[in-house]
Amino acid sequence: MSRTLYGRKKRLMGEINVVPYIDVMLVLLIIFMVTASLLSTGVTVELPQAVANSIPNQDEEPFVVTVDANGNYYLNDNEEAISSDREIELTAKAALQRNPNLLFLVRGDSAADYAFVVRAMVLLQNAGVESVGLVTEPSDS
Repeated sequence: MSRTLYGRKKRLMGEINVVPYIDVMLVLLIIFMVTASLLSTGVTVELPQAVANSIPNQDEEPFVVTVDANGNYYLNDNEEAISSDREIELTAKAALQRNPNLLFLVRGDSAADYAFVVRAMVLLQNAGVESVGLVTEPSDS
């Protein structure tokens, strides 16, 4: 299968030019790197520092209630504040029914009023949660 071009035979090229594929791969890599950094969601709170033992890793993500400095409540990594206490109780109760061994944590901002953190713990207790952990930052000392 050779073609003639002005009397000369031209061989078919059996190689693949990979340069365009490398360009596409690099563009996709940059896109994925940028979007991965944007996917880190959640409410930013300044956790209090304490010396405590860390919790062993579990297969399933824990149920986290976050209390910000203004006393607003957030569930897990949701950036939208919870509108009612009942919503926290119902969501915690449903999560507890799905997995009775689920870890429940409260992340309280160090500037938050202590009453808001206690209220979050009481709401989880009303949902049937027996044990609630408090999230802290490791101490510098």
